[in-house]
Amino acid sequence: MKLSVGIFFGGFFAALGVLIFLVAFGTDYWLLATEIGRCSKAPEDAGGEKATFHHEGFFWRCWFSGNVGENNASMWNFWYTNQSPSKNCTHAYLSPFPLIRDEHNSTSYDSAIIYRGFWTVLMLLGVLTVVMASFFIICAAPFASHILYKAGGGFFIIAGVLFSLVVVMYVIWVQAMADLENYTNMKKMDCPDFAVYVRYGWSFMLAPIGVFFALLAGMLFLLVGRAIYLHSD
Repeated sequence: MKLSVGIFFGGFFAALGVLIFLVAFGTDYWLLATEIGRCSKAPEDAGGEKATFHHEGFFWRCWFSGNVGENNASMWNFWYTNQSPSKNCTHAYLSPFPLIRDEHNSTSYDSAIIYRGFWTVLMLLGVLTVVMASFFIICAAPFASHILYKAGGGFFIIAGVLFSLVVVMYVIWVQAMADLENYTNMKKMDCPDFAVYVRYGWSFMLAPIGVFFALLAGMLFLLVGRAIYLHSD
């Protein structure tokens, strides 16, 4: 009875962890930024100050225009129903958001590219590991194999550790490598009232939740594997 309960909750937490990891991996809302500042005095700007909203993830970096509101840093500005019908997107695999290569020092760009490359590799390894862990658990269920349960649990723990590193590296990248201060100062040379608001998005916030469920499922499956092994003797 206890073994069945352990397998059930292990599978439940594992399914949640896999689902959350895949959603965090596949959605482009790890980082949200709002740029505000009127750089032109042309008549067409008289209709009100405009804002540019950026959001980026593993695959894409997108931006769209909108009107300046009361709370420009709110995450709700990036909700699907609040976005512009049309927006621009570019690949973000090695893009040090929100900078553009032609607008900053090449040394800082190259450093950010290398750091972002390590983050990309860890992200891919984490997704691959959690998929392999799921495969081991699915194969273990029909045969009640303690080896497969332990292997699956171990891979879930490894996936949790990898995604923990992904989250930590992303925070360091945004705070230290993205060079947002220089980007803002460069923009203020043409737009004195320029301001940028940066915050982490819901894709980023999902990752630690997935880490928790993956680690919990991994420990449960290790205990299940050990219990099966002890009962088989």
